[in-house]
Amino acid sequence: MSLGRERIPNRWRQQQRAWYVYDWANSAFSTTVVTLFFGPYLTVLAKEAAGPDGTVALAGLQIHAAALWPFLVSISVLTQILALPLVGSLADHTGKKREFLAALAFAGATATASMYWLQGSRYLLGCVLFLIANFCFGASVVVYNAFLPYIAHPWERDAVSSNGWALGYLGGALLLGLNLLLHWRAEAFAWEEEFVVRVSLCSAGLWWAAFSIVPVARLHNPVPTANRFGGEPVWRAGWSQLSATLKRLPSYRQTLLFLLAFFFYNDAIQAVITLAAQFGQEELQLDVRTLALCVLLAQLVAFPGALAFKVVARWIGAKSTVMVTLFIWTGIVAYVYLGVRSAAEFYGLSAAVGMVMGASQALSRSLFSLLIPRGEEARYFSLYEITDKGTSWVAPFIFGLALQWTGNFRLAVLSLLFFFAAGLALISRVNVREGAVAAGNPPPSAPTVG
Repeated sequence: MSLGRERIPNRWRQQQRAWYVYDWANSAFSTTVVTLFFGPYLTVLAKEAAGPDGTVALAGLQIHAAALWPFLVSISVLTQILALPLVGSLADHTGKKREFLAALAFAGATATASMYWLQGSRYLLGCVLFLIANFCFGASVVVYNAFLPYIAHPWERDAVSSNGWALGYLGGALLLGLNLLLHWRAEAFAWEEEFVVRVSLCSAGLWWAAFSIVPVARLHNPVPTANRFGGEPVWRAGWSQLSATLKRLPSYRQTLLFLLAFFFYNDAIQAVITLAAQFGQEELQLDVRTLALCVLLAQLVAFPGALAFKVVARWIGAKSTVMVTLFIWTGIVAYVYLGVRSAAEFYGLSAAVGMVMGASQALSRSLFSLLIPRGEEARYFSLYEITDKGTSWVAPFIFGLALQWTGNFRLAVLSLLFFFAAGLALISRVNVREGAVAAGNPPPSAPTVG
């Protein structure tokens, strides 16, 4: 029997199914909160609190109300840069990945559900709740991703990762559809729009908590690697492991090169996903229902898109498939700058985004899993997660600066082209086979290697 084509144990199939459910659970946050409702609603709260000059205070700075959301996303991810690697080190060191997943998922869900109480000019409370929820979201996904090498052979990780993303988009679309139905029925019940938005935000937290029960109950902790730090306290050992990982990272040249590439292109992808609703509201003057339909369309298209590109990856390899999606992303950004001026064109944009957003991220995750040393999965995925699902920082920061200086959304969107170009240039140089061997993993079979 050839390497990488062993019979898959039933227990792995069971673990994979439980693992998929967390994508279903947490996608409610990234879809309902980050992608659609929270950014525009926070902008409304900020405008309510703004002074005559249209600015609000945040971290000692006066920020234009319309630029608050992209700046908040950047601040949120800057906190993750400092903390996520430590979370990953602790999860690896203790071997209690499932317990970390539970604590982070339920804490993030609680903060999200608490957004129900955002009213009037409480933009600062909204900022605090988002910072907590987004940190817990990112940290939980670090731990969640770290299970992948333990539940799937290298040759099937593209498929398993894509299945998780696809199911996540389906779950996010289902909750978003229910919230959209709530908006349609609001007038019949004499509900104000801000009340429906608060209910929708709260529903994402409840959904996240409820479905997280399945992976928390059924996933098994991987056997931890030998403790190389003796009797050090857990927190000190976490810092020691993080320091050791960062010192060794330059020796894994292909892993580092992939991380740099991913940093650029996925930062831009997440910026598009995160800021699209605000662009539709502020630039195109679309109402909440139209925005919700566009996001729903993107989620529904993302489900078959992720599965379709999984098949493409079997033909041309995961790395080449990611590069194809990045060319498409570049065209999408150019289209936003040049042509999106109506609701119909925004629908077309949503469908195009949906087709590629799952594939580019799912296949990137499975590629990276091949480049990680065994037993250090959470530590390396903590570096990866700094610009992964629903979070980015440099691109939104540049976007926010462009918006602050010019007041022009289209010029701000144009700044994202640099990130896609840089990501394409870097990933084209990654040698996946060399990186896998250097990390001590079995060399993947073609056509994964690029």
